[in-house]
Amino acid sequence: MFAGGPFWGKVYDNHGPRYLLLVGSFLHVFGLMMASLSSKYYQFILSQGICSPIGASLIFYPALSSTGTWFFKRRALAFGIMAAGSSLGGVILPIMVNQIIARSGFPWAMRGVAFLLLGLLIYANLTVRSRLPPSPKPWSFMEFVYPFRDPPYFFVVFASFLFFFGMFLPFTFIILSAEHDGMSRRLADYLIPILNAVSIFGRTIPGYIADKTGRFNIMIVTSFLSTILVLALWLPARGNVPYILFAAFYGFSSGAFVSLAPALVAQISDIREIGIRTGGMFAVISIAALVGNPIGGALVSDQQGAYSHLQVFCGVMMLGGSMVFVASRWSLAGFKLKVRV
Repeated sequence: MFAGGPFWGKVYDNHGPRYLLLVGSFLHVFGLMMASLSSKYYQFILSQGICSPIGASLIFYPALSSTGTWFFKRRALAFGIMAAGSSLGGVILPIMVNQIIARSGFPWAMRGVAFLLLGLLIYANLTVRSRLPPSPKPWSFMEFVYPFRDPPYFFVVFASFLFFFGMFLPFTFIILSAEHDGMSRRLADYLIPILNAVSIFGRTIPGYIADKTGRFNIMIVTSFLSTILVLALWLPARGNVPYILFAAFYGFSSGAFVSLAPALVAQISDIREIGIRTGGMFAVISIAALVGNPIGGALVSDQQGAYSHLQVFCGVMMLGGSMVFVASRWSLAGFKLKVRV
């Protein structure tokens, strides 16, 4: 979903969001419909692993980049409100899918999701527009490389890469680790909806504050907060209450990254290059998203099913990302603490 970022970003900069959204909507819905008919492993890979994510990628980038063209003073809040939609989906869809599977089976669960997304995407195709008219330019390989020569952009991308290594590990392993530490399966299944529900506020409130006090400043605070929560709450957690508290607090702190990262890129970029620069960042962090979970799984296996090594790895990678966010702020304003950056 993230790896095609630079390419889709360039298409967006040249032609706007319309055709990307149209093709992406078809591929995303078509992939889910085909998943409902799949019965073999390769069919699921083609439908839900390739077709649908490519469609989601084509939807994600133009929606993200178009939002940035309409806002300046409240850009972080705008990104936060937009990103909060995925948190709301993260609350509704897992419960919806589980209920439909229990009543009607997996095929109709996939069709139900596909029909729901089809209705939402029709609305998106009719409403998503960029404030700026498309400005076609020739394709050049150096156009994808040049942004990384800008120190603030390089530091933001590198920080996001490290932070992403750890950020999604709790999403993937919190249910398993909670069951390992004695939580019932029925209660553990609600940890992700809790995390996503609180993430709605984590994606909007920090964005609102960031527009007033500095987006880099708030990103640094919320990144270190996420690190502390992993090492000081998730790592020693034993029992139901610590896990529920961690899911809630981590949903808030990690949600801030989702809304603030594209706001940081937009803040240090020419508005006519937002597409390719945002895509470049997400392409780089896609590598961390791809290999982070397998590394976490290998650490659990190496520890014979315990999760402390995974939790330490998660916290350390997020700590590294938080420190590089400090470096990105330093490249813009030095170590002046009272500067709004």
